[in-house]
Amino acid sequence: MYILGFDIGGTKCAVVTAECNRDGITFLHKKKCDTDHTLSGEEMLNKLIDMADGILLKKPDRIGVSCGGPLDSRRGIVLSPPNLPTWKEVAVTDRLTSHYGVPAYLRNDADACALAEWQFGAGRGTRNMIFLTFGTGLGAGLILDKRLYTGASDMAGEVGHIRLKEDGPVGYGKRGSFEGFCSGGGIAQIGRAYAEKALAKGISVSFCASEDALPTVTAKSIADAARAGNEDAKEIYRECGKHLGTGLSILIDILNPEAIVIGSIFARSEDLLRAEMEKVIRSECLAFSERACRILPAALGDQIGDYAAISIAVTEGERKNERIP
Repeated sequence: MYILGFDIGGTKCAVVTAECNRDGITFLHKKKCDTDHTLSGEEMLNKLIDMADGILLKKPDRIGVSCGGPLDSRRGIVLSPPNLPTWKEVAVTDRLTSHYGVPAYLRNDADACALAEWQFGAGRGTRNMIFLTFGTGLGAGLILDKRLYTGASDMAGEVGHIRLKEDGPVGYGKRGSFEGFCSGGGIAQIGRAYAEKALAKGISVSFCASEDALPTVTAKSIADAARAGNEDAKEIYRECGKHLGTGLSILIDILNPEAIVIGSIFARSEDLLRAEMEKVIRSECLAFSERACRILPAALGDQIGDYAAISIAVTEGERKNERIP
């Protein structure tokens, strides 16, 4: 089976092709681009279709699309994701099916990555697993009793919207939210707020030389400074780790999973986050639930978006009884 996948993110997009059979997935071709926020959702989708046309060897059998939510997977419509502000009511699957003449399936990126990590990555063998994106934003994909759970209106797993504190960095349109503290943009906000106060007092900051440099502060630049041994940068990640532990404790107590698999920033910066995260989990969680749950970095690395897009086509087609040869 020849599958075309689209991975649509707030900063990067990719199209990928793969051959799938009962032995697994073989990736064939891939093309990437930056997400252009000057384009409408429809225009950006057309750009991605042009990219896909350039790598296709033949007509695909199915198409899978992974995209940040909120979206309506049943109707194949991207609604109005906070990290894709120009994408409003974009009928993605209709457009792709019209262009290619084959079934297209849409899932939010957290659900898609959950399927990928559960089938091919760190969550293999589990019955109940949570996947957290922890990248541009923070969302969860829920595998409950060996099935993807999406909720009554396709909004299950929007954990980034949970408020952890009355005030704090903004994420998902809410101050003090889980996404505000635990996302790339959130870590940058924490770092900029720290640097602004320190510089105003005449205190030097390892990851920001001056007030003019505040816009250049990112989660990566802070992580680089932390790994160079700078305590101020380490403290930013400790702050993030504490709130990560708080958010995870809520999920562990409510859902009692065997594993929580976390991607992107956690997978790259586990060394800066885990100690504070675990300290909070031990103090906050029910003991039986805490002992049953492992917190794991995503195993699929930079290819998780590729696996996610392809997994959607495989899983949704199987669900609709379109069997893999």
